[in-house]
Amino acid sequence: MRLNDLKPSPGSKHPKKRVGRGPGSGTGKTAARGSKGQLSRSGVSRKPGFEGGQMPLTRRIPKRGFTNAPFKLEWEIVNLRDLSRFPADSVVDLKALAEAGLVKTTAVRVKLLAQGEVTVPLVVKVQGASVQARARIEAAGGRVEVG
Repeated sequence: MRLNDLKPSPGSKHPKKRVGRGPGSGTGKTAARGSKGQLSRSGVSRKPGFEGGQMPLTRRIPKRGFTNAPFKLEWEIVNLRDLSRFPADSVVDLKALAEAGLVKTTAVRVKLLAQGEVTVPLVVKVQGASVQARARIEAAGGRVEVG
């Protein structure tokens, strides 16, 4: 077999339908677009959600309530077991956590939770910490700075 012997599978390629080529073709006159109306014209484009001029669904449904979503505070969670990768007496802040891949670099608020154990003393600078996480770090000889 050579490259010039290759062919597509039978039935997988279809010739393009040529519309508007007279009554004998079966797709003459209106070129299979029906008659009149916006859709029969060339260059037609309608906005998403357009319903032919009737009141769109998004405007028919009543709007009510309030959302505070744009002002929601996003917290990144870091557990004690994740801190085992840091050497003893190191300062663990937002920059160190981002370099270690534990939080996104765009993180604004980090909260420390008490999942797992910490065995080396660390200085942890985060925006929030649970009472248990703080107690375990202090028991290991480290300290937590919240701010």
